[in-house]
Amino acid sequence: MSVADSPVRAVPQRCLVTGATGYIGGRLVPELLEAGYAVRCLVRNPDRLRDHPWRARVEVAAGDVTRPESLEGAFDGVDVAYYLVHALGTGAGFEATDRAAAAAFGRAAARAGVRRIVYLGGLAPAGVPAGRLSPHLRSRVEVGRVLRDCGVPTAELRAAVIIGSGSASFEMLRHLTERLPVMVTPRWVDTRIQPIAVRDVLRLLVGAAALPPGVNRAFDIGGPEVLTYRRMMERYAAVAGLPRRLIVAVPVLTPRLSSLWVGLVTPVPGSIARPLVESLRYEVVRGEHDLDRYVPQPPGGAIGFDAAVRLALRRIRDADVATRWSSASLPGAPSDPLPTDPDWAGGSLYQDVRELRVDADPAALWRVVEGIGGENGWYSFPLGWAVRGWIDRLAGGVGLRRGRRDPARLRVGESLDFWRVEEIEPGRLLRLRAEMRLPGPAWLELAVAPDAAGGSRYRQRALFHPRGLAGHAYWWAVAPFHAAVFGGMARRITEQAAREPREGAAGGSP
Repeated sequence: MSVADSPVRAVPQRCLVTGATGYIGGRLVPELLEAGYAVRCLVRNPDRLRDHPWRARVEVAAGDVTRPESLEGAFDGVDVAYYLVHALGTGAGFEATDRAAAAAFGRAAARAGVRRIVYLGGLAPAGVPAGRLSPHLRSRVEVGRVLRDCGVPTAELRAAVIIGSGSASFEMLRHLTERLPVMVTPRWVDTRIQPIAVRDVLRLLVGAAALPPGVNRAFDIGGPEVLTYRRMMERYAAVAGLPRRLIVAVPVLTPRLSSLWVGLVTPVPGSIARPLVESLRYEVVRGEHDLDRYVPQPPGGAIGFDAAVRLALRRIRDADVATRWSSASLPGAPSDPLPTDPDWAGGSLYQDVRELRVDADPAALWRVVEGIGGENGWYSFPLGWAVRGWIDRLAGGVGLRRGRRDPARLRVGESLDFWRVEEIEPGRLLRLRAEMRLPGPAWLELAVAPDAAGGSRYRQRALFHPRGLAGHAYWWAVAPFHAAVFGGMARRITEQAAREPREGAAGGSP
């Protein structure tokens, strides 16, 4: 049964969804549409939604919850507003940012006459004072309180670990279990947790839109089983067909050391792994299931852990992952215009430009360009790319292991290893913006054009806008490696394209 089949009491005319470029928001939008809701998405950059399959069916409002003045008009005609954003990863002041953003969102919703807010928060351990919670979980709880106090009835759904293809919690579990047959682990592997399948989270979020007007409270949500993290790894291994894992818990790994360990082994960087790890120090088990009175469970009941893992692995195997934990860019992420564009402010600019002719049709060359990164790699100096990824991890960056959502197709706004897709002109141009730690913004452009002789021309530009002396020093320090990295990339991309079947040839891609 799809999420849209869950019973609801009434269908509001319009829902506003924040975080539509993120993991949950990007999956919630099509479920709301299927359930018969009109949807408006509030996003900082509307272009980030351009390639989503449901884009033509929604309204889009440009706005940022951290800038209250940008919310004017976004709530007009809205019945239900979903708050699915947070400032985690924006620095030490993220709690204050979260608090101010939630207050601004609540005030704007109240002024516009919105009848309900729905917020997805974190499941807090029972009986633990707020001061002992991790900053991440403490902030999630506080945001719920701010929204409930804004004057608009608010349903706060509190979840622990969400199991679904592409979720940060699932990616952490998957990579730890798959890569480490023998694990020395922190004590939190024996903490009890109540995981929930992402499909059930979406079902409950959709159902919460139709709660009675007087409901203004938090609800605990969770799946049908309570497990330790150790047992979750053992059960994952069994479902995935892996040999039994040996797990030894030790008391010496602090949350910080644990997050560094998770960051080294999994694609989830330490900045995200640490709040996840800190949230696992205490038991997080649902204390009530009152939401079931308003949003009844489906006939088969909530999805169990093993079934949720099987569904997630099938999505990964079929390259059908709709959104990932890295789908959303962070609030305050750089958005400078591309250097050399007319509205660029100027300043120093370093470029590495490579242009080659290839005896391949443009479609074949484009397939190679769009398939770059992830499992396919970067077509040059693999050790150099790996080292750069490790350096970025050690500096607190995202590293090179975020991979790709889809092995063959990209869309604007999604992550690609330590890049983010800034622009795609299908068949012509792929522009990536660097998200590794650098002393200045950087871009990589890969362009395809036909030539008069029946082949193609490949043009590659690496651009770097240095900030301060450190930026200039960085460029000249890495310049000796450009021939191997960028020159090798251009050569091997064109060589691979020449081996691709031509469009329309027997055995070629349709």
